[in-house]
Amino acid sequence: MSYFFTSESVSEGHPDKVADQISDALIDNFLAFDPESKVACETLVTTGQVFLAGEVKSNTYLDVQKIAREVVNKIGYTKSEYMFDGNSCGVLSAIHEQSDDINRGVDRATKEEQGAGDQGMMFGYATKETSNLMPLALDLSHLMLIELAALRREHKDITYLRPDAKSQVTIEYDDNNVPSRVEAIVVSTQHDDFDEDEVMLAKIRKDIKEILIPRVKSKLTPEIQALFGNDIKYHINPTGKFVIGGPHGDTGLTGRKIIVDTYGGKGAHGGGAFSGKDPSKVDRSAAYATRHAAKNLVAAGVADEILVQVSYAIGVVEPMGIFVDTYGTSKVNMTDGEIAKIVTNVFDFRPASIESRLKLRTPMYSETAAYGHMGRKNETVSKTFTTPYGESKTMDVELFTWEKLDYVDNVKTAFGL
Repeated sequence: MSYFFTSESVSEGHPDKVADQISDALIDNFLAFDPESKVACETLVTTGQVFLAGEVKSNTYLDVQKIAREVVNKIGYTKSEYMFDGNSCGVLSAIHEQSDDINRGVDRATKEEQGAGDQGMMFGYATKETSNLMPLALDLSHLMLIELAALRREHKDITYLRPDAKSQVTIEYDDNNVPSRVEAIVVSTQHDDFDEDEVMLAKIRKDIKEILIPRVKSKLTPEIQALFGNDIKYHINPTGKFVIGGPHGDTGLTGRKIIVDTYGGKGAHGGGAFSGKDPSKVDRSAAYATRHAAKNLVAAGVADEILVQVSYAIGVVEPMGIFVDTYGTSKVNMTDGEIAKIVTNVFDFRPASIESRLKLRTPMYSETAAYGHMGRKNETVSKTFTTPYGESKTMDVELFTWEKLDYVDNVKTAFGL
């Protein structure tokens, strides 16, 4: 019997994502000048205020207030009428030194002996639904908001957009668990004030359907475009007026969008957030490592859909265990337990190995803090960082290394494919 599945996304101007982006900008700046920095930084944003709190162990000093303001301005909160403006908001820092009790469980005599920065379980997932091996509903939800933000910055085809927005897509699946059509699309976007609410709503609904959706479809493969029929249910700004938004409309906190950050509700989630954490925190690094493993396993043909779990104890080098679920889609004559044993031999899930293999001690994290950490484009970019003392550093940084299909040959060899 067919069924429906829904995923959502939020824009870079959503208050929780503003918080994530500030926290990850701090991570990048610490790692740029001291790659061995240990950082756990939480951000809270509300009307006219940014609050920073957390623990840091680093050999560098940063102007955290300046970094926070730069992030807010880059997102687009640059006008006093938003009641949250990067040039005028207050920035309060309560960041202090990392606990020695935590640090002794991580730092060891040799890098290879590095223990996990915390206990917990992390999940990675991949599916053949899309070319980047991500769930389709989430992929479309992200893409709609990426294009909406581009339209906002172009300020040409749609001129009234403000930074805060949310999207949601419902996909109908057939009896074989294959996407058959787009059932519903929800878009809620913050906007400038209009003289008449009904005129405003009519224009927003028209522009989303006639400008945004065609632009999104143009980025998709013909197979995915074909899922957009004439019977899609649209809910565009369903509550009506959405002028008050961003941190003025809702308080934002780091780490409150963990399903948006991962697989949109597909697979599983261990509960740990990513942003604001250096890679010694396995909440982040092991989630990337399991996505890397799952993606390469699906790409190699082991299964059409795979979930990989790894678990840790704080301060312990070796994982507690590896779990694999192929959801009955395995293409190899093995049980999921047997597949898991081979996965353990192919992928090294020790914390130091993950950091090294995925180059996680480079300042790659600001780009992860909006529109999902998974399914993104692996590319190298040039980034420049500046200290409060005027020291400037430009470096090439490889982004989204966990999205590389660099282990496909190793997987095929291990499974005899």
